[in-house]
Amino acid sequence: MSTKMPTRPAKQWQMSTVPRIVIVASEYNPEFVQGLVNNTCKEIFQINDECDIELLGAPGAFEIPVVAEMVAAQRKPDIIIALGLIMQGETKHAEFIVKSVSDALQQVALKHVIPVIHEVLLVSSEEEARERCLSEDLNRGIEAARAAFAMIRVKGQLKKQPSLR
Repeated sequence: MSTKMPTRPAKQWQMSTVPRIVIVASEYNPEFVQGLVNNTCKEIFQINDECDIELLGAPGAFEIPVVAEMVAAQRKPDIIIALGLIMQGETKHAEFIVKSVSDALQQVALKHVIPVIHEVLLVSSEEEARERCLSEDLNRGIEAARAAFAMIRVKGQLKKQPSLR
């Protein structure tokens, strides 16, 4: 687990269109997930205040990939950000959910060639959840926004370069 967040990208964006970002957030563990959503949106607007953001809910983390798939197929955004929180219990159920969600989100990204920023977190305690979702020091929502713009930059670079064919 990283304890250092990536730096905020510069505000100067040479973009021909307004970035379209869809956030798919779990409605389970709302106190923590809402913290992720709030920090993600705040950071997005710190980087580029002209973004078009759509927020969609999913009942739980397991349903996030289904919503992400529908979004990718129907709306074709520039980026999808998946936000959720899974608390590790005494069984391995949480680990199975996290693996399934991770694999499914990667498949959505590859199938539609739309970056999916994965911040569906597996935490072992409420203290860890507060640290990752509510604090500003290690907030994964801030990290998600920064990763989204890093991918938008890469997509823009690839569009400008001629094909190697």
